[in-house]
Order: sequence, then C-alpha cells, then structure tokens
Amino acid sequence: MSPAAPKRLRLSRTSRIKQSRDFARAKTEGQRAVCGCLIANWRRLTDAANSRVGVVVSKKVGGSVARSRARRLLREAFRVHQHELAQSLDLVLVARASIAERSFGEVEKDFLTVMGKAGLLNAERGARNAEPNKETK
Repeated sequence: MSPAAPKRLRLSRTSRIKQSRDFARAKTEGQRAVCGCLIANWRRLTDAANSRVGVVVSKKVGGSVARSRARRLLREAFRVHQHELAQSLDLVLVARASIAERSFGEVEKDFLTVMGKAGLLNAERGARNAEPNKETK
C-alpha cells in the first residue's frame, strides 16, 4: 500500500475573507476567544463551504513592516493547520501588539491553543494538547 496523498496546503483567494460585511458578521454572529498574541472570532459554516480566514492588524502593532509580518504569521498558521479544523468556518484573526516580538513557533502555538480551547480542532488533534507540528518550526 502507498501512503495517503498529503493534502495540499494552499491558501487560495477563495480561502480569504475580504469584504467588510463578512468581517462584521463573524464578529457579531460568531464566537470569540483570546490567547496570547491573537484574538479569534469565528462563525460556523455549513459543511459544504470551505473555511476562510481574515486577518486584522492595527497600527498598535507597529509600522508597515511589522504589520505585514504579523499578517503573514497569522495567515501561515491558518494555512498549515486548515485541514485540522473540525468543521468549516469563517475565522477572523486579530493581532495584538505582542505579536511583534514573537516567532512563528510562538504564534502557531497561540493559534493552536485558541483553536483547541474553542473545540475547533479535530478530535485527534485536540488529544495531542494542541501542540504545533515539529515540521513547521
């Protein structure tokens, strides 16, 4: 037997939230959790829909370089773990000022912690205490 084909870890345009009404809908109709350097707002979708992510970074994080880095870190954490989500959802990640001095491993750990506490990860992933992959560090 050959090993199962790995899932593609792409973050296409259809996987991103871009319209302000979708950001607002996730905030008003959804749920919220805070952990470390990020705040997560999410709204559950039907199983047929694909999960989407939107990232919000304010000027409190720093200059344009720091804000762009924070966006990249949050999008990458979602991209790597998007197939571990238990169901489809619209996820809005808000960066806090403390993200500026964090590495990807620390951001990924906070992301997995908040997703695990919210019960949004698959059962097998939650059983591993929501630790980051060793490969992605």
